Amino acid sequence: MSTENEGNEGTAAEAVPSVPSAPPVPADAPQGSPESRPDAPAYPQASDAAAAQRSPRAQQPYPPTEEPATATTPMASVPSTPPPGLQSAAEANWPPPPPAVPAYAHLGADGGGAGPVWGAPAQLASPEGPRKRGMGGLVAAVAAAALIAGGIGGALGYWAADRNDSANGSTTVAASANPQDLKREPGTVAGVAAKALPSVVTIDAQGGDGEGGTGTGFVYDKEGHILTNNHVVASAADSGQLTATFSNGKKYDAEVVGRAQGYDVAVLKLKNPPSGLTPLTLGNSDQVAVGDSTIAIGAPFGLSNTVTTGIISAKNRPVASGDGSGGSNSYMSALQTDASINPGNSGGPLLDARGAVIGINSAIQSTGSSVGQTQAGSIGLGFAIPINQAANVAQQLIKTGQPVYPVIGATVTMDERTGGAAIPGQGTGGTAAVAKGGPADRAGLKAGDVITKFDDTVIDSGPTLIGEIWTHKPGDRVTLTYKRDGKTATAEVTLGERRGDS
Repeated sequence: MSTENEGNEGTAAEAVPSVPSAPPVPADAPQGSPESRPDAPAYPQASDAAAAQRSPRAQQPYPPTEEPATATTPMASVPSTPPPGLQSAAEANWPPPPPAVPAYAHLGADGGGAGPVWGAPAQLASPEGPRKRGMGGLVAAVAAAALIAGGIGGALGYWAADRNDSANGSTTVAASANPQDLKREPGTVAGVAAKALPSVVTIDAQGGDGEGGTGTGFVYDKEGHILTNNHVVASAADSGQLTATFSNGKKYDAEVVGRAQGYDVAVLKLKNPPSGLTPLTLGNSDQVAVGDSTIAIGAPFGLSNTVTTGIISAKNRPVASGDGSGGSNSYMSALQTDASINPGNSGGPLLDARGAVIGINSAIQSTGSSVGQTQAGSIGLGFAIPINQAANVAQQLIKTGQPVYPVIGATVTMDERTGGAAIPGQGTGGTAAVAKGGPADRAGLKAGDVITKFDDTVIDSGPTLIGEIWTHKPGDRVTLTYKRDGKTATAEVTLGERRGDS
């Protein structure tokens, strides 16, 4: 589990009878693919291990006077950490060609089929026999045909309009070209994004040792508190520099108010907050249902103000995530979403269809990174800290500067193959696995017991138990089901508390 949250050539030709002669179309049209154009949208990927299959070279409808040279252009990719900027014109193979076969039409190893791609024409025979043709010929022919058709259509349209105006005196009215005149309804994704984006910030954390990274946060209150993940700011929490940049480009210095490593929650404070801050509305994560729409906002791979959409895929998903250093783990009973979440999305809001925050994007499941890549990207399995829990932690951090954790007063193993949360023979550093006089001890739990249920939630491992405990507050009464010597029993436990991460 990682925190957060980016050819082959084939032929499809078949000889057919020759066509009547016609003026040849220039064959030396610009080469390239939609993926290589600077204006093509860049979708960050976790790795470059699975290269997209290129479409077969299309055949030229009319024989050219010369044999065009064929070329393959590698897919444009976005660097994993963070992108240095757009490619130069030379690197991007500028100028771009007119639109050719769309990328989504490829069929191959990952496409579920092996037939010819959509839109790939058959090869036409010539007196000299079949020849291989470059993509440039097809692109030029299509472009020319489109221009001719457009010219004819425009001429006929003007002629008809002119005759109609002369006869009826009618007047055509064009829509305004000003994008500001296009109003989006509040309930649409565009409407929700437009309202939320001014309250979302891109966080840049630079540690004193030169380490750092980019994450996301959002305005929690009008006093300038920003809610985010602990792992976003951990490198600069003690000595370093933190900045928060709003969607309008304005940047503000920030400082850590408090952070909770176990919850993976942190609160920042803008040093000189602007007036008129608008906090995002907090929703109720307990009322979220599987299938509800979600909208995630963040800065995946440094691409600030990125909006993605999806649904709630599951609730109460036990997740243990780390900050990449191997020494800091957090546990949550998470909201799972298929909205695209990548490194840099961490700390950003997960919104419902109304624009209310229902979670903090925190972790992704990944297939792993490829050789030379240090970060992997979204495969549609993202996890968010439920906002009800995160808001409680934020209030504690603003009030006292340190987190408060509910506990049962017992050590459990982190092994996920025990069929529950097992209490070992002894605790960390040789201490007792069940703290004397603690909640578990008072409830009669002993070393060797295996906890299998927390209230009505099935417990399959230690991390799952911790995640469930931390959705509660100190003083809450819960029922633990456990196994001892092959027999099942239950115990009523009143949760205790632990202050701080140490």
